[in-house]
Amino acid sequence: MGSDRAGADGGNGDRVGSGGHEADLEEQTLPQDVLENVPDWDDEYLDRVSDRLMHTYDLDKDVRARSESFDLYGELRVESSKHLFHPSVQYANHHMREYLYADRRSSVTVADLERLVDLGHELADERVEPGDQHRATEFTFVLVVPEIPDEVASFVANFSDRTLLSYGFHGHYEIHCCVVAPDHEAIVTSDRTEIDAAFALWEPIERQGGVLSRVRGLLSR
Repeated sequence: MGSDRAGADGGNGDRVGSGGHEADLEEQTLPQDVLENVPDWDDEYLDRVSDRLMHTYDLDKDVRARSESFDLYGELRVESSKHLFHPSVQYANHHMREYLYADRRSSVTVADLERLVDLGHELADERVEPGDQHRATEFTFVLVVPEIPDEVASFVANFSDRTLLSYGFHGHYEIHCCVVAPDHEAIVTSDRTEIDAAFALWEPIERQGGVLSRVRGLLSR
């Protein structure tokens, strides 16, 4: 599942998007066949979140990962390359993947998040393919809850989990956590998560960076 989100451009550098027009990417309308493949969620909040995510992620609903179930799943693929003079002469080809899992739950504890972190490492063992072209693979877990306990907020705010592969020569993988309480307009994310713009519906997405900011950030890591 998924499709490439970035590729080689007409010069020496990274290109964002398949159309090559950065100025148009933020406002472009998705093709009708793509829109038809975006699921509908009975949960109004998650359905609105999907409206923000669908421009960069391939989305699915009601998925399982090992013993955990999630209401929303997203996959982001980024391909980056540079070339000299002509697109056929390429170098510095890299790829990045992000797997996003979000679920609405009645409560959250630190133990719940620690279990998701363990799940992230298990998924990394299955999905990460270290190599010269691998830049990063990220696993992001988002829990939507009625309120955020102080100990959970502290855990997430101080959480960081980055594993270098072959001392970084084959890239790395990261695990991110995010907890959001929409009714209280509260959200806490771990370092480098960069997903709050999609889940903080009470904030205009332009204020927190859009599609281009998200993809540029992934390419620059």
